Amino acid sequence: MRKIGILLVMLGCQLQAQNIQFASKLIKYSSDLGGKQFGIKRILGKPDVFPQGGFSANAWMPKNALDGREIVSVGFEKAQTVKQIAIFENLNAGCVVAVSVSTDGEKFQTVWSRRPDYKTTVYRRTLGSDRSYYFGRKRRKIGEVPEIINPGVERVLLEHPSENVIAVKIEFNFALLPGAKQIDAIGISDSEQPIEAQINSIPSSAQLPNPVVTGTNSSIPCVQNGNYMYLTQYENNQEVIYGYPLNQGTLGTPQKSAVFNGDYSFNYIEYASDTFLLKGGLPYTNGTQETGYELFKKQDGQWVSEGPIKIAAYSNFDTFSDATMTPDAQVLILSIESDFTQGGTDLYWTKRKSDGTYGLLQSLGKIINSAADESAPQLLSDQKTLLFASNGFSGYGSHDLYVSYRLDDTWKNWSEPQNLGPVINTLDYEVQPFYDETNERLWYTTSSEEGVLLKSVAVPKTLLMTTK
Repeated sequence: MRKIGILLVMLGCQLQAQNIQFASKLIKYSSDLGGKQFGIKRILGKPDVFPQGGFSANAWMPKNALDGREIVSVGFEKAQTVKQIAIFENLNAGCVVAVSVSTDGEKFQTVWSRRPDYKTTVYRRTLGSDRSYYFGRKRRKIGEVPEIINPGVERVLLEHPSENVIAVKIEFNFALLPGAKQIDAIGISDSEQPIEAQINSIPSSAQLPNPVVTGTNSSIPCVQNGNYMYLTQYENNQEVIYGYPLNQGTLGTPQKSAVFNGDYSFNYIEYASDTFLLKGGLPYTNGTQETGYELFKKQDGQWVSEGPIKIAAYSNFDTFSDATMTPDAQVLILSIESDFTQGGTDLYWTKRKSDGTYGLLQSLGKIINSAADESAPQLLSDQKTLLFASNGFSGYGSHDLYVSYRLDDTWKNWSEPQNLGPVINTLDYEVQPFYDETNERLWYTTSSEEGVLLKSVAVPKTLLMTTK
């Protein structure tokens, strides 16, 4: 009897399981901005702008966002029974006017239309400040973020479930509401249980201790062997590098080194060991292979520049970039924007040649690079664990911190990025992660109404790294 009871419970759980699919192919659409950002293909797949919502290059933006009627037909991988259809509207929700289903992808039957008094439940949200401002330097932006963003999910519940559905058609009337419009994803389910966007967070990340604020107006942390930290501060329209003795998360008296602080706008350290150091911020010219980085090596106790780092056919749309490298300096990873990026800044890798220069940049791939921005990479000592910041995946705020793991030796295959969780990531702008493996502590910066805050939090290696 006990075995029969267990089987019945298991069967009941299976019957209650929700079968969810998100659109996997385009059938027909009325307008498309084209390109890798804001294009109609951004509507495919699971939500990556929700639950945070808001303006994103990872969502479809119609041409007639203020007064146009638009139609989108999408297909799904497998035919299934449909009880619920969810349309994720990440800007000014409430413009869906009709929903139709199809069993063959050609003939559609209308199963829902908007009543005059029907209103979509929205999550009214405003942006108090522009999170893309960082240290007074305006980081690249695709466009202006609307003051009111009002994301919402139009969940259509069918009175009578439709069977063998393989395609769905959504009709919009964007004149119903003012402001810009964007659509993140379209999903179907055989249950009335609400289809929700899921954040792919690291397991147990919600149990981390609260971060502590260790400084203001300081960013781009870089720890050298657990006992010394380099930080960049913004002073008189210039970034200045300071060094701090580090004792179990406590910063000592700052030291300013002339060798690292040239008369440039940008000065920052991206990697530091006992023997060599990677510094960014040099002026450079596209077409010369120069990157703005130089390698320092320690000679007789002093840091000596080895000259600028050069990459074959290097090109960057901005004057600023982020970088990290392997402990032997053989592999360099950069965050830049070029003609070949998926949209905003992407992560690339390159290998060092025998003459000391680096070969052509190659993308880390579409799994890790979104249509939005990926920046601030840090490669850990196992050479497989990569930390970075992004606004291209489901998260908690405007920019979150993520981790991805290298799957093979090609450097082009990476695991789906995992969010570092709600303790670290907030509604604000988290960026510049640096994990101190010696003290098992994560350092990063948050840009908020209070300014730029340097934070740190204890994170065990067992939670973060592939090689513990």
